[in-house]
Amino acid sequence: MKQTCLYDKHVALGALMSPFAGFDMPIQYTNITDEHQAVRTACGVFDVSHMGEVTVCGVDAERYVQHIFTNDVKGAPKGKIFYGMMCYENGGTVDDLLVYKMGEDNFFLVINAANIDKDWAWMQEQAKGFNIDLQNRSDEYGQLAVQGPEAEQIVEQVLGLACKELEFYTVKTIDDVIVSRTGYTGEDGFEIYAGPGYINECWDKLIRSGRCKPCGLGCRDTLRFEVGLPLYGDELSEDISPIMAGLGIFVKLDKEEFVGKEALLKQKTEGVAKKLVGIELQDKAIPRHGYPVLNAEGKTIGEVTTGYHTISSDKSVCMALVDSNFAKLGTPLQVQIRKKVFSGEVVKKRFYDKHYKK
Repeated sequence: MKQTCLYDKHVALGALMSPFAGFDMPIQYTNITDEHQAVRTACGVFDVSHMGEVTVCGVDAERYVQHIFTNDVKGAPKGKIFYGMMCYENGGTVDDLLVYKMGEDNFFLVINAANIDKDWAWMQEQAKGFNIDLQNRSDEYGQLAVQGPEAEQIVEQVLGLACKELEFYTVKTIDDVIVSRTGYTGEDGFEIYAGPGYINECWDKLIRSGRCKPCGLGCRDTLRFEVGLPLYGDELSEDISPIMAGLGIFVKLDKEEFVGKEALLKQKTEGVAKKLVGIELQDKAIPRHGYPVLNAEGKTIGEVTTGYHTISSDKSVCMALVDSNFAKLGTPLQVQIRKKVFSGEVVKKRFYDKHYKK
């Protein structure tokens, strides 16, 4: 199993370690609730060095990114970040990712850890016929995510990285350090990409300051789920397209071409058999991934993708992929949790309001 450059730091802090995407990763340090609340109210830091990084440079760099990416980066200014997906010809999702415009003919792509090998093979195959330099640099970078309402102040004062001028979904470089402002928690936040040595220094400064709580992947999942952000393997997959997942805003069908465009255009115009919805249960229960979703008559019409009793809003909710006929807000549905069935209804997928700085 792989280890990130901060593995020894996690062990020294007594973190609960567990396999994730081929890495031995910290799930929690104290408990998920405390770490979750720290990010919502103050600041937390995550080791996300397991994520993948791919660079695309050369005269065809923009044309190549346009070809593999559902969003539209054409003519984007330096420093702009885009969220979107890479799709197969049939519309299924290869991965969701962030694309950073680092300069003219220079892009930095951030992909999911579990998909690095698969993505890299697919991206290499798609690169045929393009005049580009495509590099998988995942092993070169460590990454920290500093998240929460106090993140800006802490990144500036503790790490000495000027970040105030960064707008939401923008990036800049400071020497060899990449600093961006996106976040996967629903709170204001920054991502710091650099070599292992510098990432270790930053981690030590943040922990010593006492102003930034170390957080594990457990609360990263509860935080992203509350604000309706997808996780590949749950809300997106080879079998779940961006249209099915309700992410059509990131699929620019007016682009000249991209892989999967025809299939996604057909889904957009003709509709899809299944849609991702939010469900709120009447009783306190925890709907887990894969649990059956039933209609009012007790027929199975879908399954849970992610579910929790939310920490911020104290509700039993889940996201689920269900037959499209049952996706309308207010539709009564049920979730089978072990041998018991719990009643609920379709609600918006965002269970907590985002607090990004815009």
